[in-house]
Amino acid sequence: MPTRNLGLDLMRATEAAALAAARFVGRGDKEGGDRAAVEAMRLLLNSLDFRGRVVIGEGEKDQAPMLYNGEILGRGNDTLWDLAVDPVEGTRLLALGRYGAISVIAAAPEGSLFNPGPGFYAAKLVVGPEAREAIDLRASVAENLKEIARALRKEVRELTVFVLDKPRHARLVEEIRTAGARISLQTDGDVAGALAAVLPDTGVDVLMGTGGTPEGVIAAVAVRALGGGMQMRLDPQSEEERWNLIHAGYDLEKVYGLEALCAAEDTHFAATGITDGPFLRGVRYGERRAWTESLVIRGATGTLRKVEAWHRLEKLRGISPVAY
Repeated sequence: MPTRNLGLDLMRATEAAALAAARFVGRGDKEGGDRAAVEAMRLLLNSLDFRGRVVIGEGEKDQAPMLYNGEILGRGNDTLWDLAVDPVEGTRLLALGRYGAISVIAAAPEGSLFNPGPGFYAAKLVVGPEAREAIDLRASVAENLKEIARALRKEVRELTVFVLDKPRHARLVEEIRTAGARISLQTDGDVAGALAAVLPDTGVDVLMGTGGTPEGVIAAVAVRALGGGMQMRLDPQSEEERWNLIHAGYDLEKVYGLEALCAAEDTHFAATGITDGPFLRGVRYGERRAWTESLVIRGATGTLRKVEAWHRLEKLRGISPVAY
């Protein structure tokens, strides 16, 4: 029997966050844009007939107004969902008016999402369905690219690898270029990069490199639902982070697959573009209206929907305190 698609409700929250944040595009105020998105997302989530607990959030309770870990949202009394949220993924992209800022939420049954604990960074490898059996985070960059190319029936020189443009990736960039592949260097956008690697027709074949661990968990929900491949290993970037992980009992050599990162199939994922990106266009404004483009992915069925919406701003402003 058909059941409720929670992702369509979550999309309302990412739309609200994107519309609120879009007023800050290019204004150089990443804190202001993030705050506006957080407040809009919280307001919408609290209006929904569901109950969710933030397990991947933006901060702790004493750092309000961020969506903090442990916060309960929604007005339902039924099943508790784990929520991984990022009201603005790419706050610097938003502030500078650059390509690829999105608003994103992932939901999974209680206890099914990987808890990164004190880990802030992780090495990641993400590909689409055709190459999901070809990756091994323990293997070299050249070996992975060779196997990915074989799975995709391409030459290595035809592959495009998404890499965050960070000093820590200097050696990775050199190894990818030595292997012969092309690189898409982006300053930010970890979740968007993973989605670009798993979705068709984005021009990206694989994501490689170290990025945020929370963003890795968010991305894993979508990657698993779409049948892609992903591996992740904790990669602390400071001695304090390393010590905290070891003290908390984490194995820094362990490679986590999708089932460890997201243990359930009954998941929901929603993302809305804030600025233009490889698979979503950003918020656009017309006469008394705004236009958004979103993705909604349901793990139980593997269904991906792309939703275009026109929002009548005077109507929204009449019923909502959000500054649309």
